[in-house]
Amino acid sequence: MNILVINSGSSSVKFQVFDMADEKVLCKGIAEKIGTKFARLKMKTAAVDDHQESGNFLDQHNAIARILEIITDPRYEILKNLDQIQAVGHRVVHGGEYFTGSMIVTSVVLREIEKCAELAPLHNPPNIRGIKVCQELLPEVPQVVVFDTAFHHTMKPHVFLYGLPKLLYDKYKIRRYGFHGTSHYYAAHEAAKYLGKPIETLKIITCHLGNGASITATSGGRCIDTSMGFTPLEGLLMGTRCGDLDPAIIPYLIEKDNLSLSGVNNLMNKHSGVLGVAGLGTSDMRDLEQAAGKGEEGAVLARTMYAYRVKKYIGAYTAALGGLDILVFTGGIGENDYLIRTESLQNLEFLGIVVDPEKNLRRNPGLISQGPIPVIVVKADEELVIARESVRIVSMEQSRS
Repeated sequence: MNILVINSGSSSVKFQVFDMADEKVLCKGIAEKIGTKFARLKMKTAAVDDHQESGNFLDQHNAIARILEIITDPRYEILKNLDQIQAVGHRVVHGGEYFTGSMIVTSVVLREIEKCAELAPLHNPPNIRGIKVCQELLPEVPQVVVFDTAFHHTMKPHVFLYGLPKLLYDKYKIRRYGFHGTSHYYAAHEAAKYLGKPIETLKIITCHLGNGASITATSGGRCIDTSMGFTPLEGLLMGTRCGDLDPAIIPYLIEKDNLSLSGVNNLMNKHSGVLGVAGLGTSDMRDLEQAAGKGEEGAVLARTMYAYRVKKYIGAYTAALGGLDILVFTGGIGENDYLIRTESLQNLEFLGIVVDPEKNLRRNPGLISQGPIPVIVVKADEELVIARESVRIVSMEQSRS
């Protein structure tokens, strides 16, 4: 079964094609800077290591139409025609309480996803546009949606509820939802595979660290707590998001700086995090690492704050789990920034976490510790999870019919 995986963002569309007979990646790429004169498409395949082209990608429709053309172009030896696509798997960030697992897209499903858009206004609308474009361009192909929030639906009420009047949850479903679920699911299962033990027997902490970042505690293969909340704003310090914040700061800023609610929301989501703390006009940790190496105080402070919050959540979730069997780093920063890993794990020897400096320097995934609690780096593969879920859901639908 060939699966096309689509991750449609506001200015980009990431894509991969899998042959699920052996889970082989036939191609992967991205159409980026959509809607600008700098729009381009990049792709790698077995036959072509690095294909790049500029294009007039005015919107997701133009971009996805070109992706479908290029994956059936005989020069690239990916697919002979569009009939070879058995399903399209879509990443959707917020599924609210309605979706606790992956689904075939129907008009009802799409309507409920649209209702969740107010909870993830930066993510769900472009996700929805990607689904609708694929429905139009591939009308006979099943569309499957896989939700970032689904993995976290096993949290118990005392974990997911906030200290607000419960009638607000009953009325508006204000609660902790959590995100990056496909990444945490994959990383936790890879950790179990590494240990050679059933995931049902393990206590695992997974750290998905990137421009967006979250940490999840998993016990017996089920999420028991996660750092992101009602929206992806809560939790760790991130690229441009503030993370945990005293809510009284919001009315204080509104009064002192005469900001609107949308202005404060924009401040917390787009101008805070390491971008705001460092004050150097960048949220890229590689740039901040270079600046910190030159003694730039803002960069040093931003990276220290980032690592400290990771450490704090690791300690808290070890307590919540009642112990720890393995700790996982994944995501762009988690996989590549050895200094952030080093600082995040400093002084955790009392938990049995001891970094191996030599192994931690390596760029390849694997063990980076030498203490009794293994710490491993896992290369993120959310697309594979989406492809596997697409196969599972389509197969279930076919068995019913």
